[in-house]
Amino acid sequence: MFLLELAFDGSPDRLALRPAHRERLQALHAAGKVVLAGPYSDESGALLVFDVSAAEFAAIIDEDPYYRAPGVTIARRQEWNPIFR
Repeated sequence: MFLLELAFDGSPDRLALRPAHRERLQALHAAGKVVLAGPYSDESGALLVFDVSAAEFAAIIDEDPYYRAPGVTIARRQEWNPIFR
């Protein structure tokens, strides 16, 4: 599994890409590849949990322009080995 933490700088520019990004996440969730995803309550960023291989994780990030949008920074990419699922 992999964790992806995003930081938002308050720029509204990312919002134009958010609907397509959320559609991608819905499709990945339906396919069992996104376990959890969502913004922090203060809109300072978001946390996403992926159940994919390292290659799939890299491809997901590369294929979604939201992760490169103005106002969005990838704060952390981390492989994660949960004890419980």
